[in-house]
Amino acid sequence: MTDLSAFPVTRRWPARHPDRIQLYSLPTPNGVKVSIMLEEVGLAYEPHLIDIMANETWGAEFLSLNPNGKIPAIIDPDGPGGQPLALFESGAILIYLAEKTGQLLSTEPATRYQTIQWLMFQMGAIGPMFGQLGFFHRFAGREYEDKRPRDRYVAESRRLLGVLEAQLEGRDWIVGKDRGDYSIADVATLGWVRNLIGFYEAGEIVGFKDFPRVAAWLERGLARPAVQRGLEIPARH
Repeated sequence: MTDLSAFPVTRRWPARHPDRIQLYSLPTPNGVKVSIMLEEVGLAYEPHLIDIMANETWGAEFLSLNPNGKIPAIIDPDGPGGQPLALFESGAILIYLAEKTGQLLSTEPATRYQTIQWLMFQMGAIGPMFGQLGFFHRFAGREYEDKRPRDRYVAESRRLLGVLEAQLEGRDWIVGKDRGDYSIADVATLGWVRNLIGFYEAGEIVGFKDFPRVAAWLERGLARPAVQRGLEIPARH
């Protein structure tokens, strides 16, 4: 049996199945990237719910896995060379799982780098901007009398949706020729667009109706069984 005792995080969240990938996460837009990916590629894994509202990511056990104190993170007991590998940052995990399984990331060099390019677009632009808009529109920031921060993130989120709208012309998915190929770029982005118009309730303020290709892409993505399952993992208490 695989021994994961060298990882302090397993003392706080014991592995019942140490031979499986250990997923430490929560069903947030960042967290579901990895659960969706794991469902899509069919790897065996064991999810552990990390309660960020209870500051569980700032405990010593979790920080030993991700010193940045964020979900998601994984331990793969069968990493490179057959040795356990701990990994954080959702984009890095997506690339790792894609390469491990040979799925959702093209081996053709140009398409591969274009896919990584759009993954970085989500990581560096869509995620941070949509998240800030959520804060200023739905959460504590909505009480701020000065609406300039909110309006700044509204304008930038709308601009980013326009970038995505243009990219999806003639494509079902973000990357690839003709209709495109479903990839880690889509996996990374679906949860954020879903949250923008759902949980953040920002569809009207960003004019989501003006982006029909993005809406159709989101509908296609949410119809995938693996996406539907991944959006609920780890199950909340």
